[in-house]
Amino acid sequence: MIIHAARLSIANLFAAETRKVFWKVLGLTLLALIALWFVLRSTFIAFALPWLQSFMPPAPDWTSWLTFLLAVLASLGLALVLALLISPVTALIAGLFLDDVAEVVEKRDYPADAPGKALPFARAMKSSLKFLGVVVVGNVIALLLLFIPGVNLIAFFLVNGYLLGREFFEFAAMRFRPPEEARRFRTKYAFTVFLAGLVIAAFLAVPIVNLLTPLFAAGMMVHLHKLISHKEAALGT
Repeated sequence: MIIHAARLSIANLFAAETRKVFWKVLGLTLLALIALWFVLRSTFIAFALPWLQSFMPPAPDWTSWLTFLLAVLASLGLALVLALLISPVTALIAGLFLDDVAEVVEKRDYPADAPGKALPFARAMKSSLKFLGVVVVGNVIALLLLFIPGVNLIAFFLVNGYLLGREFFEFAAMRFRPPEEARRFRTKYAFTVFLAGLVIAAFLAVPIVNLLTPLFAAGMMVHLHKLISHKEAALGT
């Protein structure tokens, strides 16, 4: 079911019905990252640079290359900070469009089923912020564990697999079930959801492609929830 759900989700990413959401999320994410770059750069120049210069004695003209080198290093540092912000920014923006993705999946692949209900705006905002928090916490923990040899890569997959799997599956389930029932349903199939979360974590690990992680994850978990629900209905459980 997991591989089937992942394959269907990838197909949905490039479907004509999803294209509008695809470009909307990608465009808003790039605009947000450009804006963040200017904010970070302006903040560095206004506050951090004068503070650093206060520790540097006046230098002769022949050391101007050192100033250039420091500027390059500062730019690289800002670029690194921006790279670390890609996942949280994408999660925040894409979180606002997850219902659009779920609706496309349901209409495209499950036309005979009753459609799910979009989350109310307040709950959608809460979910979006929750996704943001999950991505930040997961990546901070994984980043801290980078300093432990042999554990870092495993930690990245385990932490992100659990957190992303849990949150995105509950999102898909809550379109058809009350929140408490959605959580119980996720707990009942916790191992399957965790394995699906590992697939999402693998998607997250691919540079550039990871910008689409929330869209891929939402589509995959909608499929997984549908497949499990259909299996339960067939077994009469």
